[in-house]
Amino acid sequence: MIDPRRLRVLRALADHGTVTAAAQALYLSPSAVSQQLASLESEVGQELLRRKGRRVWLTSAGELLVEHADAVLAELDRAEARLAAFGSGELGQVTVAAFASAITNVVAPAIAALRDSAPGVTVLVRDAEGQESLPMLLDGEIDIAITMHTGQTPTEHRIVWDVLYTEPFDAVLPPGHPLADREDLAIADLTTDDWVVPLPGNPCRDVLLAACATAGFTPRVTHTSDDFTAQAALVAAGVGVALIPRTALRAIPTCHGIPVSPNPPYRRVVAATRRGRETHPLLQTVRKALSAT
Repeated sequence: MIDPRRLRVLRALADHGTVTAAAQALYLSPSAVSQQLASLESEVGQELLRRKGRRVWLTSAGELLVEHADAVLAELDRAEARLAAFGSGELGQVTVAAFASAITNVVAPAIAALRDSAPGVTVLVRDAEGQESLPMLLDGEIDIAITMHTGQTPTEHRIVWDVLYTEPFDAVLPPGHPLADREDLAIADLTTDDWVVPLPGNPCRDVLLAACATAGFTPRVTHTSDDFTAQAALVAAGVGVALIPRTALRAIPTCHGIPVSPNPPYRRVVAATRRGRETHPLLQTVRKALSAT
């Protein structure tokens, strides 16, 4: 009999790559993780890991078991959700991680609406960039992650997505820029400019680089920040141009965005839930409130 708790340990190792990182994600000691993995190997009677010094990686048998672990853990989550469905679903706590503009435009209005429609439901908010929130979701730290969906997420089969909104990126130019008075502009018009962009790993950076590549150039990156207010301040200081999502610009009243035409880059903002938990009554209540804003 395979202990599903050990499957969760194996899944964490596959996600995080090292015993130490998996232990941190599971709030266990590295020795406890190693013991659980050794016991799992004894249970299945096959070598699941190869070890060389401190390095550990999955064998083919380990990768095969991880695939089944995803299905087993999803079924366990689904069983928990069905048991919870016997209750009212009107009392409980849900943790949502979201980036700043989504907190302003989606999460906060949803909390206000839930105060009237489901006063027993408490939503705890954690500020996290999109690339940070999905690992938190898969590790069970949070219940819902609000992030960007690019269609290239390797964890697609483990997540259920609710599309909340789609918005374009607008160009932000420094004072005195030759194109600052334009009603719209093409990304190709900014080929020779310096750029202020998000940090590597941020999906907004991926959207920007893809848009520039489509326009036939690689942007000359001079400054980086994941904070759109900081990006706007750098642009205002004259160090470069930027592409900033339209809802983020609304929170920066001193910043003027110029629409990109044709084919503006855009982001699709989604609420992500672990597959198997999407029918949990508490999560359904909060998902509906988020989608309604």
